[in-house]
Amino acid sequence: MNALSLPIVHPAFEKLKRSGKWLHFIAGLLILTHALTHVHQQESNSLYFWCQLILSLDIFILVIAGKNILIQLPKVNLFFRLVEILFFLGIGIVMLWADKWVTGFIHLGLSIAYCFLFYCERTLNSGELLSFHHTGVSIPGIPESRFLLWSNINDIEPRYDSIHIETSTNKNLNFDLRKNLSFEQLEQIHEFCRHYLGKSS
Repeated sequence: MNALSLPIVHPAFEKLKRSGKWLHFIAGLLILTHALTHVHQQESNSLYFWCQLILSLDIFILVIAGKNILIQLPKVNLFFRLVEILFFLGIGIVMLWADKWVTGFIHLGLSIAYCFLFYCERTLNSGELLSFHHTGVSIPGIPESRFLLWSNINDIEPRYDSIHIETSTNKNLNFDLRKNLSFEQLEQIHEFCRHYLGKSS
């Protein structure tokens, strides 16, 4: 038996995909607000203002014009997320340097939060695959995937459009498949279950 990987619909991944554009929008709004609050200050640099303004407008265009681009081109999404991280980190450091502790720590906190999002979105882009191996079953997740040894699984019930897994702790995991199983794939899962779970069917 060879390992078998199946594309699934994972609720946590779907939620992250739906919220991705709004998180970009919030970042763009914060960058634009920062630019406008600093433009009238005496020590403000006009180049600094225009860079922030252009960056925020780029993010807004990405969110409004590219409805599906963030999902279809994941590298574009990750690039803009990285830009947001660097922006918030830079502003946080500048604010701390200017002894504006509250503003500085808020921006550093935003930078850390967007770092976590970047990490989760990289995990998302690696694929939502439920995989059957000789040692167990790997389940995608956020922030990290999980691996269940066969000894930690009580039952697996495959259907053509979904997979139901019952763990040894009586936790039920249900996953809809992005594509219906072929007869050969269904039989291969049954073979794994017969071999490792002692199922007769």
